[in-house]
Amino acid sequence: MKLVALRFSSFAATAIGVALVACSAGNGQELGNGGNDPGSGGRHTGEGGDGISLTGSGGGTTGSSGNTCNTDPSVDDDNDGFTEMQGDCNDCDAFTNPGAIEVLTDPADPNAEPADENCNQQVDEPAVVCDQSLAHNDTDPMNGARALGLCQTADAGSWGVVNAAYVRANGSPASPGASVGLLDTFGSAVPPREGGRMLVLSSGYGRTPAHSDACNDNSCSTLGPGTAPSGFPQDTPGCDGDTDINDDIALQLQLKAPTNASGYTFDFSFYSFEYPEWVCTSFNDQFIALVSPPPMGSINGNISFDSMSNPVSVNIAFFEVCSGCPLGAGELAGTGFDGAWGDDAGATSWLVTQAPVTGGEDITIQFTIWDTGDDAWDSTVLVDNFQWIASSGDPVDVGTTPIPK
Repeated sequence: MKLVALRFSSFAATAIGVALVACSAGNGQELGNGGNDPGSGGRHTGEGGDGISLTGSGGGTTGSSGNTCNTDPSVDDDNDGFTEMQGDCNDCDAFTNPGAIEVLTDPADPNAEPADENCNQQVDEPAVVCDQSLAHNDTDPMNGARALGLCQTADAGSWGVVNAAYVRANGSPASPGASVGLLDTFGSAVPPREGGRMLVLSSGYGRTPAHSDACNDNSCSTLGPGTAPSGFPQDTPGCDGDTDINDDIALQLQLKAPTNASGYTFDFSFYSFEYPEWVCTSFNDQFIALVSPPPMGSINGNISFDSMSNPVSVNIAFFEVCSGCPLGAGELAGTGFDGAWGDDAGATSWLVTQAPVTGGEDITIQFTIWDTGDDAWDSTVLVDNFQWIASSGDPVDVGTTPIPK
């Protein structure tokens, strides 16, 4: 493992201050600057009884006269896994049952009719927020899920969080300590995307200078050497990185999807002290969202990458927050990445990743960050605003795009 004192880069002398859309001045490898096309449908807010927002286009349909459904209460006429005796309030519509998620009616659609998709005798009920009272140093993994907006736990016939755990990158158990934070703001300019808290994962400390338990440095090793998942670290073409990782930490969630879900989204923002000095070097800290079973379009199970299939690191084209960057340095203020803990650094601003899911399916998502090549010049990711997509429209594709300002 390299000593910090030996970290040097000829790239730093020529590329600092340049808008980084290529790995280096000489390799000609251009980085992607856009994510895959997102699936259709708008992003609506609110979901009754859970706190998860979702996408949708109105409620389910009701049976018309002459239909053969809704006749025998013990028969599952729409094949959605629920009979009328089991609480299905519309056995003519597979989009509506007790295992579904409530879909908010689109106010812009004059033909949309509010419906009770989850059969709880309420229509378009407001979202529940469950993370406002969480402490910034809470390491209960279920509270990590709540900080993302995942408030409902799965039970018989229902959807939600089945299990949560903090693990290392290879899935082995972890005691996260200060590498995890549940923060009500990141610095002075970055509030949560939903609720009162957001999940912060760091290869150093998930803290800002405002926290008394901050490490107050740009290099704060916490967990030591780790083992990367198969296929990682993933190199950007022309920018070969080291293969060893350090201080890796992940929140691993097992989720049961609502029966009417066709996908999900989450928001994230990646900060790194590696930027800009260590762009396209062997020190290529990464964030991945590893999904099992891997959806079509993922790369080794990872669903967060740009249009050139580059994983999230300082080599990704979404790095637009820094002094001299397109979005300026405002979102670094008060984070420690603003020069308070060494040189100025950089970040991506908020991005959104989406991926498909089959209704009622059990999936595992592992939000993972690590330091590549050494245990210095840490990186941090903010993750928030997990939403289910409930739509019978176009299929959902894997993709990551910037959230418009």
